[in-house]
Amino acid sequence: MTLRKNLSLGLLTAAALLGAPTAAQAVDLPVPGGQLQPVDAGAGLGAVTGALGHGVRPAKTLRLDPFAQSSADVLNNGLALEPDNGLKPVSTAPLTAPLSGGGGPKDLLLVGEVTDLLPG
Repeated sequence: MTLRKNLSLGLLTAAALLGAPTAAQAVDLPVPGGQLQPVDAGAGLGAVTGALGHGVRPAKTLRLDPFAQSSADVLNNGLALEPDNGLKPVSTAPLTAPLSGGGGPKDLLLVGEVTDLLPG
């Protein structure tokens, strides 16, 4: 009896598959067109510059000296040299003061001007 059930079930399945229309025949789909939509370059550029600003801002304000404003800060010690011929003394303090104060790249002398060009 099970052989008879299996055989009739197989015949019914085969008849259903052979008699059923395919998906392409059942639904008439439109032919795809070859035209693209116009690109809004302003929106894309705005998204890129906005994301770039949010990504660069932490790097501009990153604290470069982890020991800044502590007793273990080696950059807090300035070295000054006073020439014999009456010129002004030359010191390392203007170079290291932004770092020993806890500043980032935006606070450095020449690098700070370059980081102002970056968004953020």
